[in-house]
Amino acid sequence: MSNKRTFSYTVPYILWLVLFVVAPVVLLIVQSFGNIYGHFTLDNYATYFSSGTYLRMTFNSVFFAFIVTVITLLISYPMAYIMSRLKNAQFWLLLVILPTWVNLLLKAYAFIGLFSKTGTVNNFLSFIGIGPHQIMFTDTSFMIVAAYIEIPFMIMPIFNSLVELDRSLINAARDLGATPWQTLTKVIIPMSMSGVKAGIQAVFIPTLSLFMITRLIGGNRVITLGTAIEEHFLVTQNWGMGSTIGVILIIAMAATMFFTRDRKKKGGRRRG
Repeated sequence: MSNKRTFSYTVPYILWLVLFVVAPVVLLIVQSFGNIYGHFTLDNYATYFSSGTYLRMTFNSVFFAFIVTVITLLISYPMAYIMSRLKNAQFWLLLVILPTWVNLLLKAYAFIGLFSKTGTVNNFLSFIGIGPHQIMFTDTSFMIVAAYIEIPFMIMPIFNSLVELDRSLINAARDLGATPWQTLTKVIIPMSMSGVKAGIQAVFIPTLSLFMITRLIGGNRVITLGTAIEEHFLVTQNWGMGSTIGVILIIAMAATMFFTRDRKKKGGRRRG
């Protein structure tokens, strides 16, 4: 009886996965082997791997995703560490989560107001005699906005891993004569790596496929795989090539998840 009840509970989730995860991926893969007229072809993959434009686009996507991930990690780990030691840690975490409730488009337009020629940042630079400067439509502005958007998704898993740390191990390290720096690098950081890996996945993977920020903030100077997919589906109507790039992107995401997975044995002990 309990098995039947459990199965009945899992049916909606199975249907959801099949309809909105498995089916779209299968459709994307099938469509990647079709040309504009819907005929089977391998030309899409041949074009992708032989074209310097697509390969450069792939490199740009990985490069910018890597830089944004590093920036968010360098900001998020100290912030999550400090928050985990505060008295009202959950309240400060809530303040970090709040910006994620704001629509992405609204945040992008807010940065346009900040970075434009007559924006707040250039007005301040002019006031101190440095500006104005061209901030919008640059690689730097794109990375700043992308990092701002992704920071909460890096902080949350790191914060959770730091809160769940066994404090007795930290106290033991200090009792054995470890300095605060040694305790941080030899005990705290290694024990919170699961949160760091989860944060890397949560930031690197979405950044690979950003396209709206590249248009609004980067001004199409930052061309990524997400931008190419949008172009092929909405402008050139070459759905086969767009699907091919989508499949490449899925493979890149799967590889990221594989290399940042939590390597543990069945008994819960880490591999040496």
